[in-house]
Amino acid sequence: MKKTTFLLLAGISLVACKESKTTQSANTDQGFDAFKGRFIENYWALYPDFATSQGYHKFDSVLKVPNATYNNEQLAFSAANLDSLKQFDLNSLSDANKTDYQMIENQLKSTEWRIKEMRSGEWNPSNYNVCETFSYMLGEKYAKLDDRLRSISLKLVNVPAYYEAAKSNIKNPTVEHTQLAIDQNLGGSAVFATDLIDSVKTSGLSETEKKDLTDRSAAALNAVKGYAEWLKNLKNDHPRSFRLGKDLYPKKFEYDIQSSYTADEIYAIATKRKAEIHAEMAKITEQLWPKYFGNTPKPTDKLVMIRKMIDTLSVKHVKPEDFQASIEKQIPQLVEFVKQKDLLYIDPSKPLVVRKEPAYMAGVAGASISAPGPYDKEANTYYNVGSLNGWPKDQSESYLREYNQYILQILNIHEAIPGHYTQLVYSNQSPSIIKSVFGNGAMVEGWAVYTERMMLESGYGNNEPEMWLMYYKWHLRTLCNTLLDYNVHVKEMSKEDAIKLLTYEAFQQQAEATGKWKRVSVTQVQLTSYFTGFTEIYNLREELKKKEGDKFNLKAFHEKFLSYGSAPVKYIKELMLNETN
Repeated sequence: MKKTTFLLLAGISLVACKESKTTQSANTDQGFDAFKGRFIENYWALYPDFATSQGYHKFDSVLKVPNATYNNEQLAFSAANLDSLKQFDLNSLSDANKTDYQMIENQLKSTEWRIKEMRSGEWNPSNYNVCETFSYMLGEKYAKLDDRLRSISLKLVNVPAYYEAAKSNIKNPTVEHTQLAIDQNLGGSAVFATDLIDSVKTSGLSETEKKDLTDRSAAALNAVKGYAEWLKNLKNDHPRSFRLGKDLYPKKFEYDIQSSYTADEIYAIATKRKAEIHAEMAKITEQLWPKYFGNTPKPTDKLVMIRKMIDTLSVKHVKPEDFQASIEKQIPQLVEFVKQKDLLYIDPSKPLVVRKEPAYMAGVAGASISAPGPYDKEANTYYNVGSLNGWPKDQSESYLREYNQYILQILNIHEAIPGHYTQLVYSNQSPSIIKSVFGNGAMVEGWAVYTERMMLESGYGNNEPEMWLMYYKWHLRTLCNTLLDYNVHVKEMSKEDAIKLLTYEAFQQQAEATGKWKRVSVTQVQLTSYFTGFTEIYNLREELKKKEGDKFNLKAFHEKFLSYGSAPVKYIKELMLNETN
């Protein structure tokens, strides 16, 4: 009887303890939610251009001048909010709020590191460009034209001071970032030279407002062009190397990728995987050889053999003038396949618009997605496609062989359905604004890479060996992005060796390899996001398949995974595994 009483009391005590912890957790979450609301509002005030891009338009009229005062504002904001985070016990928060806590902390620490240690504002002139925000405000119809123009007019006032501050900040910049800044600023300046002026003429503004706006636009145009001219004439006898270096690289990887792997670890995984993919490609090539080459002897060098097969298949491509139209045509076909295979719900109410790549985006990538922010969910999502107009015939042919009829389909899976476009629509539906606005690049890119393989595994391309061979070629590109980025920025790989890696080992066309060299010379770490994110997502799926057995459902996995917003995969993994325990 005494023993029973003791157990009963122990049970009551345990229930009381659980209730106490639940109440404490609820109170902690309530306080943390209030903190997040204050934090994000203050964040937008400090970063108005970012706010505008996310569909939050309260600060559209503000342009921050990138001087020492602004840096101090950012550092003070980061320090204060990092201190505020300490009041919350991470272990007492809900799973969703734990992730938000960690993402906020990473964002703030990253800001401090970039200003104090990386200091790219001194050596990367392409950090300074106002054209994109003004182009966005002018082109997106989130408010009446007159209202947008009034905000633009106020924002224009600070453009000359913005570029004067940029000039003051720059010290021995890299040659590569200097040229990128010149190209992108001059390309984007059309927004002030023509686009804005044309909109003013058709507006309902008063004559005084029109004159003020026109004068300010002219001053902004002069500032943009003046900055480009200043960069052209800048005496720079000792330019900084564009290579980030072995001291800065690991930390940037840590902040940007937020992976469970270190930069060294993912480099080792990619190196091993490259050999495995080469072996798979050799098998497929040997299978296809009689079909395309009959009794012609196969080269003894396996990579040369694979290259010959890829070159033969790559001649099947669209005409230069049909490149964008062919992309537009394929999007509904991908949607239909996803529906037929029941892989994922795709919201038909969210438009995807294929468009020519805007001028201010030139110089980094040939295809990309521009998605609306979480505050502007009904706006268009754009599939930006680089134009081939004006390209020399040989360069155009090289590019189109790279994006042949097989790989163009895989590109559209990656960029659109069910890749970036689909994931970003889901991300904007996330109940957490933090996960949406501080989206993790490795998760975003990793998802797009994951869907390429997932679609082929689900039967896309009818399991044709040609499609699988081209998939592996494309996947080698993802993998070699990691190898290239690490080798160039940490191990100081030469351009010659980089081009050899991309053309000989990854079977890329010369134009693609040359473009990738340009990209790695003006970006750091971002190229590792594709393979890192893919590896973590694919491994998570396989772990859950093994754990759930016959109960595993692919569509349920996809929708659950995407429901957490664009959080780092390591946090999503933790949440999903906790739910299955």
